Amino acid sequence: MSVLRKYTVIVTICLSLGLLVSACNDSKVAQCQRLIDAVNKGTDLIDKNKAQQVTTSLQLSKDLEAVTKEIKDLNLKDPKLQAFQSRFVKVFETFSQSIAKASHALNTAKTAQASSEGMVKVQKARGEIDTALTAATNAAKQSDTLASQVNKYCSQSE
Repeated sequence: MSVLRKYTVIVTICLSLGLLVSACNDSKVAQCQRLIDAVNKGTDLIDKNKAQQVTTSLQLSKDLEAVTKEIKDLNLKDPKLQAFQSRFVKVFETFSQSIAKASHALNTAKTAQASSEGMVKVQKARGEIDTALTAATNAAKQSDTLASQVNKYCSQSE
């Protein structure tokens, strides 16, 4: 009877260790979900704050910096997901920087004096805004392409 009890304890310990190891093993699905959740958080911020005031845009830029850091810190193990992760980091850095530049340029244009000097500032700000919006538009296209690629990769069986 004591041999049976000993084997029962050993089997229970082995099963517990096996479950613990498999629970600690970050599956592809779990990694995909973490990446998708972080990216969606940033995308939701952008969608929610479109065409807002300068101060809101500056806050959005800071919030996107936080999302970028969150994506960067995901600690993914899957090499393909790591590649997607680094590409999303670049996309959200571009979003954050573009929104900040556009916001600063808009603020400059708003505070410009009604003079020839002020007109030069407004023209310069307009160029900066256009450049920032072009960069943000390109980042949005990259984000859409990446999202499609991640969804395709994550829907494949392991």
